[in-house]
Amino acid sequence: MPSRDEIFEKVQSTLVDALGLDEDEVTASSRLKADLGAESIDFLDIVFRLEKNFGIKIPRNELFPESLFTADSGFAENGRVTAKGLDELRTRLPHADKETLDALAKDPRVENVEDLFTVNMVVNFLASKLAA
Repeated sequence: MPSRDEIFEKVQSTLVDALGLDEDEVTASSRLKADLGAESIDFLDIVFRLEKNFGIKIPRNELFPESLFTADSGFAENGRVTAKGLDELRTRLPHADKETLDALAKDPRVENVEDLFTVNMVVNFLASKLAA
């Protein structure tokens, strides 16, 4: 199994290629959307490239859950993530940074959910996936 540093380097390289970035722009704490400019379509490309670069299969919605906050899910109300939604995020994203989840709990606006998707979250996800 590769070390965390090796996983980070591969993730960094993957994001540089997928998003057309310079290597120094991709740090562990970089948020995929806000800091690196990833858009919805980029997430599909990133997953495809990670699968190829790490020789693994990543089931749909496992790394980047889609449509968690549909109108009838009970996970969001009036533009805010509900307690039920926060619990679901903790369950579905065990690889998310605890500090980022705690920050979301303090300011649970739905638009803050995308801040959970950091380079470190991807590294955590892959480290657990490769260890399994």
